[in-house]
Amino acid sequence: MYRKEQYVIQSGKPVKAVVRPYTERDFDALIGIQRASFPPPFPEELWWSKEQLANHVKHYPEGALCVEVEGEMAGSITGLLTDFDSASPHHSWSEATAGGSITNHNPTGNTLYIADICVSPGYRKMDLGRLLMQSYYERAVHDGLERVLGGGRMPGYFKHSYELSPEAYLEAVVSGELKDPVVSFLLRCGRTPVCVISDYLEDADSLNYAALMEWKNPFNP
Repeated sequence: MYRKEQYVIQSGKPVKAVVRPYTERDFDALIGIQRASFPPPFPEELWWSKEQLANHVKHYPEGALCVEVEGEMAGSITGLLTDFDSASPHHSWSEATAGGSITNHNPTGNTLYIADICVSPGYRKMDLGRLLMQSYYERAVHDGLERVLGGGRMPGYFKHSYELSPEAYLEAVVSGELKDPVVSFLLRCGRTPVCVISDYLEDADSLNYAALMEWKNPFNP
């Protein structure tokens, strides 16, 4: 069973964080984090349900991870294995994750696909998102997978859509001309853009676009 303990910095003080698989006893806390992270008018039906969380644990428990800080639930990451064809990269989040249920998990897939990563607002600025992402990189190396992959929202795009295409916006973020709350975070985590996907996820700020970004396993080039 995967379990990682290390110190993170909270208000200038080192505190212990633990990354481990989440289980049924964690479901209420995980839903609470979603509620805090995506308050109304975000649709409640888009928060994780207990049925979806149960599917995550059932179909790919290795990809159902949470992080605790000093014993308090602080965030989670969820994914599945899939076969990614770089010649046909376009897809929607719903297609890739079976609507968040990950019932399409392929145990022999070559790619670890991120369905969701979420950190409670009170625990941000502690690099917990990067810690969870690193845990996925370790899983990819351990299992000999080709890559970690996922679509990243581009929530800053709506401010520039009148003058930039989504591809040009992504290029501007990668070059450092612009910053984007999600894409810039993924770049700091070591992810690299593959392409822009339209109609990936209903998101007004991104105009439904997403940046498909990967981390390639350096031991399996």
